[in-house]
Amino acid sequence: MSDKKCIAIASDHAGFALKTMVKELLVAEGYTVRDLGADSEESVDYPDFGYAMGEVISSGEVQYGIVICGSGIGISIAANRFKSVRAALCHSVETAKLSRQHNDANVLALGARVLDQNIALECVDTFLTTGFEGDRHQRRVNKLGEKGE
Repeated sequence: MSDKKCIAIASDHAGFALKTMVKELLVAEGYTVRDLGADSEESVDYPDFGYAMGEVISSGEVQYGIVICGSGIGISIAANRFKSVRAALCHSVETAKLSRQHNDANVLALGARVLDQNIALECVDTFLTTGFEGDRHQRRVNKLGEKGE
């Protein structure tokens, strides 16, 4: 992973173990990690953590984030409630790559219960090292910010 930055990370209880692994990988690679919780496997509500991610992305405190819940679906929906968030639920290295190249995704969403841990870590690496292609994709990304609250 290149370009050392601060990355925010958040999960619910189902994503806590994978979040811990991802955080360890990021720290080992020299990233500063802003952990938004959860802090254990004790049951919590995923929207709270998706919203926390949306807030730090929207405020500009961090440029990129990673959210994790059991399926990745709920927490990505919560994060995407924020106009400036483009959270992409990825299930393969290819989807992580395309989410950055074509959609300029700024939040990677992962499902801890549906994704192999090694693939999840590869998705993280790919997401953080792949650039946005811009060009024809920029027009489409611009449209993503036109609707909503």
